[in-house]
Amino acid sequence: MSNYHIKHLEEYYQVYRKSVRNPEVFWEEIAEEHFMWRKKWDNVLSWDFTKPEVKWFEGAQLNITENCIDRHLYTRGNKTAIIFEPNDPKESAEHITYKQLHDRVCRFANVLKEKGIKKGDRVCIYLPMIPELAISVLACARIGAIHSVVFAGFSASALATRIKDSECKMVITSDGSFRGSKTIDLKGIVDEALEDCDTIESVLVAKRIDANVNMKSGRDYWLQPLLDEAYHDCEPEIMNAEDPLFILYTSGSTGKPKGMVHTTAGYMVYTAYTFKNVFQYREKDVYWCTADIGWITGHSYIVYGPLCNGATTIMFEGVPSYPDFGRFWEIVEKHKVNQFYTAPTAIRALAKEGVEHLEKHDLSSLKVLGTVGEPINEEAWHWYDDNVGKKKAPIVDTWWQTETGGIMITPIAFATPTKPTYATLPFIGIQPALMDENGKEIKGNQVDGRLCIKFPWPSMARTIWGNHQRYKDTYFSAFENKYFTGDGALRDEVGYYRITGRVDDVIIVSGHNLGTAPIEDAINEHPAVAESAIVGFPHDIKGNALYGYVTLKETGESRNHDNLRKEINQLITEQVGPIAKLDKIQFTAGLPKTRSGKIMRRILRKIACKDTSNLGDTSTLLNPEIVQGIMDEVL
Repeated sequence: MSNYHIKHLEEYYQVYRKSVRNPEVFWEEIAEEHFMWRKKWDNVLSWDFTKPEVKWFEGAQLNITENCIDRHLYTRGNKTAIIFEPNDPKESAEHITYKQLHDRVCRFANVLKEKGIKKGDRVCIYLPMIPELAISVLACARIGAIHSVVFAGFSASALATRIKDSECKMVITSDGSFRGSKTIDLKGIVDEALEDCDTIESVLVAKRIDANVNMKSGRDYWLQPLLDEAYHDCEPEIMNAEDPLFILYTSGSTGKPKGMVHTTAGYMVYTAYTFKNVFQYREKDVYWCTADIGWITGHSYIVYGPLCNGATTIMFEGVPSYPDFGRFWEIVEKHKVNQFYTAPTAIRALAKEGVEHLEKHDLSSLKVLGTVGEPINEEAWHWYDDNVGKKKAPIVDTWWQTETGGIMITPIAFATPTKPTYATLPFIGIQPALMDENGKEIKGNQVDGRLCIKFPWPSMARTIWGNHQRYKDTYFSAFENKYFTGDGALRDEVGYYRITGRVDDVIIVSGHNLGTAPIEDAINEHPAVAESAIVGFPHDIKGNALYGYVTLKETGESRNHDNLRKEINQLITEQVGPIAKLDKIQFTAGLPKTRSGKIMRRILRKIACKDTSNLGDTSTLLNPEIVQGIMDEVL
């Protein structure tokens, strides 16, 4: 077995050196030994970042679902592939074995074919976190259709934009979804979106909440009767290595969402390899990523990465606060979860509720904890480490993006010594570079700059659907011959990386470049503070000054606000320096967030600059009502 399971730091360095000295040989070994191919590649890698064009395993033929399902049938057929944990804890969990998954994916694939879907067609999937979501994704891949999953919290207009951009032929949805104590009318949202879409030929509707919904004759079909009649086997479509597997939209800081295109072979190899190593997955482990499959995290680390490794992966339909804030810990205890992967936003929300919910549950099965979505602040990291992992389960603070397809900078559990707020070291094969404003690489340690990647990796997005020029302009034009991540980072004295936030979240105050993440970290350490966001606003003398939006814990709400402002600035002075003190601190009931938990700083920036005439698209916000409250109280 070549370097497939890295167990200690020395081994990491050995394998890493090999992977960057001779990437083609390294990835060829990994691909050859651990996956099923219908035909081997003619060439491991060809690339040119000036075009940009990247091809991995050119000439190879495969089907990713054979690697996710079929090859496990003889050795793991009766092993649980997916545990579905429903929204309501009173509803029992469903265990789907690899054999059952094969049967259900094949039936679904045959339904797609019967409705005229063929290789290369785009299928939009707008489903809650129910088994049909993972199964429909795999069914598309089975027949070579390109899936475009849209998170089932997006509005009708956001859904319509995505359907039209990729000219989908079909939508797969459900009659509705459960979210905590609420139900959501998904079918109604789809109907509204489709008033404006002329490429959709059919809509398949799964039953979830038993709602009365309008079914348009000749277009809308209940899914279950079609599945019942479908044949239980489906020959996989043979795909070329560089055929598109899926499109996933990521919101641009400007303009319409970008449809990132991920292809088949490289994505498969990289997501499987990162999953196995970062989380140190072992055969009998139960792994749980709390994300939604509507995001890249769910694609790579709920579906494709785990299933390629024959893992048991949990799909959770609910929210961390329903029926109470102990829900995550109840599930960990119930399914004896070994690896737990969630977002800092969720950790902060749970930490705010104290430890009594944790203490009711046995979390001793946990071996590895992970975080994803944004850099984790130090206070949340320690809370997670102390209370959830009991200082025995390493935290893998993973940095990566929709565009990268897989984890890029991360500790490897039990191999890499962790350091709070640091994503630590580049994953195997990843060659980061820190760049200055003049486009020169900054060598050495104890430096900071713009984070680029200077060599291709197998799971990188190949283009933006229908707009290769935008792909080039967005990612390959800022720095010559490099992929620009859009993030700033610093490298410490031992070469560990800390992501300092989006470069557009770097604020220049009196000539100093200030990343917002370290300042927010300092604020969030105040015992009265739940969460914060920093933006810049114009200042006559400094050029820019700092504006802080701060949400208090319940215990802090009764405190004197002027005193709190002084204490917060004192903390910033101590931890970042007096240059980073805030000119304005506004206490807010909450912060505007996307449904994936990202704080929408673009909106906060406009409010701070008193430029509220056009706040842009707020349809993707989880809590749009918060925005008006902040505008009403602006300082």
